[in-house]
Order: sequence, then structure tokens, then C-alpha cells
Amino acid sequence: MRLKNKIALITGAARGIGRATAERFHEEGATVIVSDILDEQGKEVADKLGDRAEYKHLDVKYEDQWESIAEYIEQKYNRLDILVNNAGITGFLETQGPFDAEHADINSWEEVHKVNATGTMLGCKYAIKLMKEHGGSIINISSRSGMVGIPAAVAYASSKASVRNHTKSVALYCANKGYRIRCNSIHPAAIMTPMWDAMLGEGTDRENMIRSIERGIPLGHFGDPMDVANGALYLATDENKYVTGIELTIDGGILAGSEASPE
Repeated sequence: MRLKNKIALITGAARGIGRATAERFHEEGATVIVSDILDEQGKEVADKLGDRAEYKHLDVKYEDQWESIAEYIEQKYNRLDILVNNAGITGFLETQGPFDAEHADINSWEEVHKVNATGTMLGCKYAIKLMKEHGGSIINISSRSGMVGIPAAVAYASSKASVRNHTKSVALYCANKGYRIRCNSIHPAAIMTPMWDAMLGEGTDRENMIRSIERGIPLGHFGDPMDVANGALYLATDENKYVTGIELTIDGGILAGSEASPE
């Protein structure tokens, strides 16, 4: 019960890393607000968790929706202890592209940044308002792609680099203000989530692609969403009271050496 009596808001929590984080936090005693734009799936997650869980629709790129959910949390719970800014898109499924550096589509670029970068900025903004009287933990889900270049997905890489840097700005701002709010980023890589579906394909091609990628992972296999959720759990607990502004890589060792250079 490492999160007993804590109020946690998790964005993009209908599936993948967000869902695993919601499940892990709830298991450790937190009251979890599951949020997403996939309403049916999000409600299923909250219903499965049962007591101490509820679902709220939240499209993170719109400030009025952040204002609304912040007001709701303040009225119902009087505080927020943990925010996990997890909602994000690659753009491959959500926009038309192209996505490479030479041919990048401006509409795709802007949509990816609205969700990934602006969504994170807005989450931090409203979390600070809800946490500054009592402290708390903001956890921003960036990516390995925010630490290295990704030639075929420049908007995604740029937006996740923004998340990485904004985390440090928020950490220093809150420290300077004496707010007792910690802000840290997590940088997953090769975690098997629905985000990979567009890149892996189906059938034999998918299996071959997975094997090819796993040959470049020092630990030899894809990670599981719960691997990231456990990292988020540490950052969410009071055990990390002296940790702010860090980058936690959860990548099977990819960034430890030469395999950091993507194909």
C-alpha cells in the first residue's frame, strides 16, 4: 500500500502503459482517475479496478478540458497527489503523414505536438495548481525517441524531446517556489503496446519484425507495460522525496551503448 490515500490522475489510461500504471497504482492503494478519449475502453479499465477508481474523458490537447477536470478533482477530492502525463501519439495512425525530415506534413507535425508536447505542458500547469499547497509528484512519459534522433518520425521525436526538457523546467520551477512538487520523466523503449501495431504489421511480417528489433535490445526481448508502471510507481511514492528532474530510461539497455542508434 505504498500509495495509500493518494489521488492519482493518469492520462491515456485506456490501454498500454497508461492502463498498466492505473492497475499498479490502484494495487498499491491509490484512488485512480482513469482518463482518455477512448471512453468505452477507459470505462472498462475503471470498472475492472472497482472501488477507488473512476473514468473521466480528457483530450489532453484542449485547455478547457484540463480546466474542467481540474475543477472536478478540486471539488471532489480537494487535491491531487500524482499526475502521470502518459497520453501520446506517434502520428502514424492518427495523421496522414509523411513523417520523415524531408517530407514532413505540417498538419501531422502540429497534431503530434499538440497531443504530446502541449498536452504535457497543460497537465503540468494544472497539476501545479492542484498540488502546490501540499506537494505531489508529476510523472511525464517521454520516450527513448526524446533522447535520440528518429529520422522516420521527426514529429514524435521532437515532441518527446520537448517533454524531456519541460520536465526539467517544471522540476526547477517548483523547487524554486518551494512547492514540494517533484517532476520526473520516464523514457521507455521497445515496450509492447498498441502504439507498435502500425510499425510491426501482421502475421509472419510482424513476427520477423519483432525478432529483428529484439536482436538490437541488449536484454534480448521487448518490455512489458508493467515494467514502465513499476518505474512510475517509484517516482509516485514518497520514497523518492529527493528525486526531481531526472530521466528514467526503461529500455532493456538500448541507450547504454551503440544500439542507441536507430535503424
